[in-house]
Amino acid sequence: MIDYHIATKHHFDHYAKGPETIDWDSQPNPFRRFEGAPVVELPLIDTDDGIPYSTMYDEKQSPASHPWNLSTLSALLLYAMGLAAWKQYGSSRWSLRCNPSSGNLHPTETYVLVQGFTALTDGLYHYEVEHHQLELRCEFQNNLQDSPHVWIGFSSIDWREAWKYGERAYRYCQLDVGHAQAALALCARTLGYTAKMVSTLTQAELQSILGLDRSQDFFTNEQESADLLLYLSHDQTNTDSQITDFIQLTQKGVWHGHANRLDPRHFYRWPIIDSVSKAANKRQPTPPTKLLSHHSYPPPAPAAAHALSQQSAWRLFRQRRSAQSFDPRGRLTQPDLYRLLDRILPRPSVPPWSSLATAHSVHLILYLHAVDGLTPGVYLFIRNPEHLDALKAAMKSDFAWEPVTSPDIPTHFLFFRLLTANARRAAKQLSCHQDIASDGIVAFSMLAEFLNPIQAAAWHYNDIHQEAGAIGQMLYLEAEAIGLRGTGIGCFFDDPVHQLLGLSTLDWQCVYHFTVGLPIVDTRLITLPPY
Repeated sequence: MIDYHIATKHHFDHYAKGPETIDWDSQPNPFRRFEGAPVVELPLIDTDDGIPYSTMYDEKQSPASHPWNLSTLSALLLYAMGLAAWKQYGSSRWSLRCNPSSGNLHPTETYVLVQGFTALTDGLYHYEVEHHQLELRCEFQNNLQDSPHVWIGFSSIDWREAWKYGERAYRYCQLDVGHAQAALALCARTLGYTAKMVSTLTQAELQSILGLDRSQDFFTNEQESADLLLYLSHDQTNTDSQITDFIQLTQKGVWHGHANRLDPRHFYRWPIIDSVSKAANKRQPTPPTKLLSHHSYPPPAPAAAHALSQQSAWRLFRQRRSAQSFDPRGRLTQPDLYRLLDRILPRPSVPPWSSLATAHSVHLILYLHAVDGLTPGVYLFIRNPEHLDALKAAMKSDFAWEPVTSPDIPTHFLFFRLLTANARRAAKQLSCHQDIASDGIVAFSMLAEFLNPIQAAAWHYNDIHQEAGAIGQMLYLEAEAIGLRGTGIGCFFDDPVHQLLGLSTLDWQCVYHFTVGLPIVDTRLITLPPY
């Protein structure tokens, strides 16, 4: 895992290995289908009347649980993983989804395990996004539940990302899973449910439960790798002991369908991705999710006093976009910045942190460009107080480490100004020379505790990237709620970021970039409804 990370770093004088040419006309099919599988049409929800986004993080006012039925399941999949819109420019037409993806390539696939539904056969289903329907993959022969229960599984098709990004694609797939986890956990919250990680399965068991070990059902080079399984609960029920029953159910069940071919050509091969995927396999069950039990943050900050934050959370989920360019005149108030940062603190009772295997290993470097009352420069926001001393020891000794003080800043923040400077040029250079990092209001480098977790267990590499992706999803939605927009940036120069900070070892590594700003909307594009 460590060798892979080093080999796939971008440098000022060369990039990680990728395809020499890209034929855009041969882009892999973004929609997975299982041909021959029975199809269940999901009811299209034609309303955005979900709970207000402003109540999403209110610990004292949990949304009422919707009873599990086809409509509830439809809303969950639609606003978390479904299409958000179609875009058209001239003769070109492409889809956007509620969950973002690097290059809009969407390697993440969604599976649904259901039991006890009156309108659905007990079994394993694949969510077919393009037409918002379920495909029955495995029909269970025994009914183990009298009341409805739902589990959501995610997998990755590495080739969808590798087609464009080459060897670095595995990183992006894991970031995308993190975005998907957060999108699912947040949407579950609107329906009164909590998404909890199922932590008692080995990788092989999870592959079996999701039907991904059935090589005969997939074309060569287009197999899927199981990422995780979530249980949707409205109470503190723990179903880890029940989940092993699914292994026998899928082994004895009736299977349907074969995966469609996504790409007939496959010009390039990236064996390093196969190698790292095997290295990350969870050969033993992981311990249950552990957050910072010894450190509790105060309740989340109240919602922003913006009209957008008062609207339906479902509407906000659907309107989320990745900005393509920013107006450099955009600005942000301190209260809005602090609220945005407060949302990403790992609180066990607030989504999406209960859905993650780890939620406290990633910190944020901020390249602050245009926040009212704050000096432009490089800042650090620490999400785990236990890492403060280690980060101070690892970074440049001449950094200011000046705590940010303001009447508006929450007292529990560990927020420091490291360096006073116009950081626009640095943010652009470090983000692969992309203007979007310099024209925004604030850009981020996500810095993760790296060496110790991965030496303890190789699969923590995935956990770290998924945590960073979940943070990115929170930044997306909070930016949207205050009338701004965000963009995830997977292309950055790894070691130059570390050199800026004075990091000389693998103890801490940058895993993701992000930027928030005032979007410039391309009026040439036509927006069409998703379904």
